Amino acid sequence: MTALEQQQLGKTLWAIADDLRGSMNADDFRDYMLSFLFLRYLSDNYEQAAKKELGGDYPVLDVTDKRTPLAIWYEENAADVLEFEKQMRRKVHYVVEPQHLWTSISELARKQDEELLTVLQQGFKYIENESFESTFQGLFSEINLDSEKLGKNYTERNKRLCTIIQKIAEGIAKFSTNTDVLGDAYEYLIGQFAAGSGKKAGEFYTPQQLSTILSEIVTLDSQDPSLGKRKKIDKVLDFACGSGSLLLNVRRQLGAFGIGKIYGQEYNITTYNLARMNMLLHGVKDTEFAIHHGDSLANDWDILNEMNPAKKMEFDAIVANPPFSYRWEPNEVMAEDFRFKSYGLAPKSAADFAFLLHGFHFLSSNGTMAIILPHGVLFRGGAEERIRTKLLKDNNIDAVIGLPPNLFFSTGIPVCILVLKKCKKFDDVLFINASGHFEKGKRQNRLRDGKNGEPNDIQLIIDTYKGRPDKIERYARAVSMEEIAQNGYNLNISRYVNTSIDEEIVDLAEVNRQLVDIDKKITEARNRHNSFLRELGLGEI
Repeated sequence: MTALEQQQLGKTLWAIADDLRGSMNADDFRDYMLSFLFLRYLSDNYEQAAKKELGGDYPVLDVTDKRTPLAIWYEENAADVLEFEKQMRRKVHYVVEPQHLWTSISELARKQDEELLTVLQQGFKYIENESFESTFQGLFSEINLDSEKLGKNYTERNKRLCTIIQKIAEGIAKFSTNTDVLGDAYEYLIGQFAAGSGKKAGEFYTPQQLSTILSEIVTLDSQDPSLGKRKKIDKVLDFACGSGSLLLNVRRQLGAFGIGKIYGQEYNITTYNLARMNMLLHGVKDTEFAIHHGDSLANDWDILNEMNPAKKMEFDAIVANPPFSYRWEPNEVMAEDFRFKSYGLAPKSAADFAFLLHGFHFLSSNGTMAIILPHGVLFRGGAEERIRTKLLKDNNIDAVIGLPPNLFFSTGIPVCILVLKKCKKFDDVLFINASGHFEKGKRQNRLRDGKNGEPNDIQLIIDTYKGRPDKIERYARAVSMEEIAQNGYNLNISRYVNTSIDEEIVDLAEVNRQLVDIDKKITEARNRHNSFLRELGLGEI
């Protein structure tokens, strides 16, 4: 499927969502829509694997026969089902019972079968608790099929679900699903729902343009980015992973076999479920990722709480887009936390540095961390100044990248990317001021990607980071630690890379001479003109 067809599939699904959700809140409908898309993906993938596994034994049905081939095989080979499912768990890591497959569910929807709602509930429960060896409990916890938002009683809700599922089935039937297409469509819908959710969207969605920049940077050689991408990363972490798109983007940079294991943490239960589905939808096996539902600031994930330094979990790449200036409640115990002890606590009013220090603690000695933060972390005083100064004196801040305003759905404030390393080759800090390189949009601004001959703002940032030039006029500069120290460890980007164009120096004496000359010519011209008027007997001017 081409990129254009993938885009069309996303738009088709969005049109269905927009048409069907009626008075339902966009966030509520998002959960239904994305869950059905997820079921469709699991079903297609499972049926293809089953067909391959059974070979010639896979039933071939007449085109008019609407039954599911696998359901017939189950009926005719009941004694072999257990062994078959064991084999499928080894091959695709999960099982979907024939009656819960999308083809079965969509057929019930087409027939307006009154059992659809019940079967769907059973299917979701089975997938949560039994499909995978590692359970995915609560995966559909945000999908309330008994909600009055779908209808006042069972009959109304069943009828509404029949319509929604039938429309989705018809909408995607003409598109191929043999690649990563549904995964891309899933991400497209997340972006569309994010755009329609306003400020709430900041909780779970990082614009793809920023996601690309972060993921490219952390996959480059950590000591010398100009050498290009690393071949393999053992572990990658996003401790505020939202829907998981940043993690998937890192995986996309290195390919399916370029990352040992993906780790994510998310506090919002809805978004946590979106992330788990998103991973599976993009072909990441359940053994290849771990997404934890919990609070990163409280560090409640057991694997990150190992007190034995020898067993400490470390990551080669860390990416994050945590909530901006999140108000938190640090206490005396936290001041002794191994993540903050050497730096001090971030202020209650803004947890930006608390998030940064959390991730930085788990960065490996040859790893790279890229985090999106508000500009305030670059210059605010007090506790943040102390943390920033220590990071600079320890030579841990590698680059500061200033971005244009209004790139997010959630806020219009300008943000920056901080790139950090525990061991870095360069003694200076690279500043990139990309604040003026964007396309202005009606609701959000956009970093251009070079399509149709337009400038490529995204690639310019990445290339500048890789090349690390001493200076690009009004865009980038490698700044020595001595200069930063002279500025009181203030990292305000405009102090180092000023984008304003110097005004032309005006020679006032020369201007005065020209004005006197012009005045003289005016007087001469008026006198000459008046002499003509006098000859004609007319009044002078």
